[in-house]
Amino acid sequence: MPADHRHPTMADVAERAGVSTSTVSRTLRGFATVSPEVRARVEKAARELNFAVSRQAASLVTGRTGVVAVLAPTLNSWFIGSALSALAPVLRAAGMELNVYLTPDMAERDAFFDRLPARRNADALLVFSFDLTDKESARLDDLQMPVVYVSQHVDGRPSVYVDDIAAARAGTRHLLNLGHRRIAFVQSVGASGFIFSSHERLLGYQEALTEAGVPPDDDLVVEATVGDKRSTAEAVGRLLSLREPPTAVFAEQDELAISVAWTLRNSHVDVPRRMSVLGFDDHQLAEWSDLSTIAQSPSDLGREAGLLTLALINDGEADMERHIVLPTLLIPRASTAPPRSDGPELAAVADPRSTGGARSGS
Repeated sequence: MPADHRHPTMADVAERAGVSTSTVSRTLRGFATVSPEVRARVEKAARELNFAVSRQAASLVTGRTGVVAVLAPTLNSWFIGSALSALAPVLRAAGMELNVYLTPDMAERDAFFDRLPARRNADALLVFSFDLTDKESARLDDLQMPVVYVSQHVDGRPSVYVDDIAAARAGTRHLLNLGHRRIAFVQSVGASGFIFSSHERLLGYQEALTEAGVPPDDDLVVEATVGDKRSTAEAVGRLLSLREPPTAVFAEQDELAISVAWTLRNSHVDVPRRMSVLGFDDHQLAEWSDLSTIAQSPSDLGREAGLLTLALINDGEADMERHIVLPTLLIPRASTAPPRSDGPELAAVADPRSTGGARSGS
């Protein structure tokens, strides 16, 4: 290769800066023993030669890879996508790169926990929205690196999350305060086996009912798959087939709530005059759909997770059990309203023999 086309080396930088190769190495790896004057000369020479130290070479000296790994069940999620979009700039500003391990099904998930590839390739691991088994948690503890849990509360381990129980309590109270007493809860389910704060939100819903003196009714808790119209229709059909149908539905997440509202309106059940619908997350579509919801900020979660991760990497005395709890907020919109007093008309809608169902006004 001609000399003017070869890649510059550390020796080239040393020659131009008038220092030894070892001084160049110490300078570019951030050692404090290099004087400011020498550091400026070396950095200037490196810029002029377009020279950069490889991460592999740097890791041999510093013991760090300069990489933060993320374990996520899916990227086909507004929530995780928004969190990662806020996380990446925080890491980039600190000179760190982001590496995502995607485990969309149980086979990929088992392979990850069997091999733990992040052990060799990262300085920390962020775990997004997983309902981990005890065995999986123990495997992550074996990584001997900071493991930060995002959008979930894990005892004894650094976590960044919202209080799903308190948030679901607040959402259910909103419906109770409007006068609803028959309130359904729709949980999300999927073939992958991952759970997104589902247990905590159901618990908060149940606690609010009990607090208000309304006995929880198992018939009012149904499941549906996000993005599956047939699954949502079946869940809504079970609710409308009850002897006493609900007057309000609290869906575990906004995408599911929007699907529930669409199914109800398509079945000539007016939202919110005949059935209120409340979601959770404040998805981008929630405002466009005029959906009442419990808002959280995935961007704030990603940003705070990044800052916490950097603190744990850079400070050996940092609190390895720190929890950061971010706020949620009720956003009332047009999908929730006080219940109508003429409940029998809704029961007639649920009866396929009826011809007097309510017409949608939306």
